[in-house]
Amino acid sequence: MRKGKGREAKLSFMGHALMENGNGLLMDFVVSRATGTAEREAVPVMLDDARQRGYRPRTLGADKGYDTRECVRAMRNRGVTPHVARRTHSAIDGRTTRHAGYRASQKVRKRVEEVFGWMKTVGGLRRTRYRGVERTGLAGYFVATAYNLVRMANLVSCERARAVQAV
Repeated sequence: MRKGKGREAKLSFMGHALMENGNGLLMDFVVSRATGTAEREAVPVMLDDARQRGYRPRTLGADKGYDTRECVRAMRNRGVTPHVARRTHSAIDGRTTRHAGYRASQKVRKRVEEVFGWMKTVGGLRRTRYRGVERTGLAGYFVATAYNLVRMANLVSCERARAVQAV
């Protein structure tokens, strides 16, 4: 992967997270080789895996890297409304962007970036210690699990605080 034009290519991996918007827990985390299409190729796989586990997402918020006709088509074929940030020549039309749910989804989408920040700083995934997609993916999955445990502890403590205030 290249960080910019004229820069050298470096072997790197990309992490893809599927997050539940209601409570911010990760539903799935996958690592793949960094190619120009890795983000878009991960979407159908992650949606199919989520469906096999009984989770039925209705919308999927994503950044501009997912705004291609193929990716949007793959989401819609699976019954998922793509809430993707729009590019200049977007595959998303006004039927999707006119709803308040789209705007809310774009605001909540920032929360997944916080997950990646936590995984890089606290989880130590800024620079992997492992070689290969499988080993790096397993390490990423463990860090994602740790994030979920920390997140659940924070959610429980917030609920207890609200219960105490209500009494």
